[in-house]
Amino acid sequence: MNVASKVEAYFEEEHRFREGVQILRDLAVTTKAEETFKWQSPVYALNGKNVFWISRFKNHFSIGFFNGIFLKDPEKILVNTQEGKTQAMRHLKFESVSDIDSITVLAYMNEALRNQEKGIQLLPNKGQNPNLILPGLLAKALTDSPEIKKAFYGLSPYRQREYAEYIANAKQEKTKLSRIEKISILIKAGKGLNDRYRSK
Repeated sequence: MNVASKVEAYFEEEHRFREGVQILRDLAVTTKAEETFKWQSPVYALNGKNVFWISRFKNHFSIGFFNGIFLKDPEKILVNTQEGKTQAMRHLKFESVSDIDSITVLAYMNEALRNQEKGIQLLPNKGQNPNLILPGLLAKALTDSPEIKKAFYGLSPYRQREYAEYIANAKQEKTKLSRIEKISILIKAGKGLNDRYRSK
């Protein structure tokens, strides 16, 4: 069975949330995403990179975002797919068709696709801790300021990791916020956290 057939079979299968997942699909296919099928679910990609997926369960159905941590989420409706385990993934859960706000869902889909185009994703650390990611507050700061976000992703991966570790190592939220305020100036200037200590 080819990919297209697997996708069609998924949406045609009798299920209590059949109508709900079809509505999500109808929204997804209006975007620039490419419809494919992975992990037994319809997945929507851009230039070969997974962006979001549609899934159904016994008591709910959902749309998940692989790098959902970067979505602005003004409605505060995104949920961590597995709290304490997954870092970047977020999803919107629905228990009935009436829970779907098509305008909001489509906006989240398109924002996720724009973020993918910009290459916005969690940064793995190639050092001792391979699970290091951008701390949530730093990720939010980048999302809130297009200027800082552009400058940050223009830095080398090494400098990006330095900033991520600097914020992650602060124990209190107020310290993290204070550090973010300080490093914003350096980031906008295209500088790394410890550039002043490096030999020129």
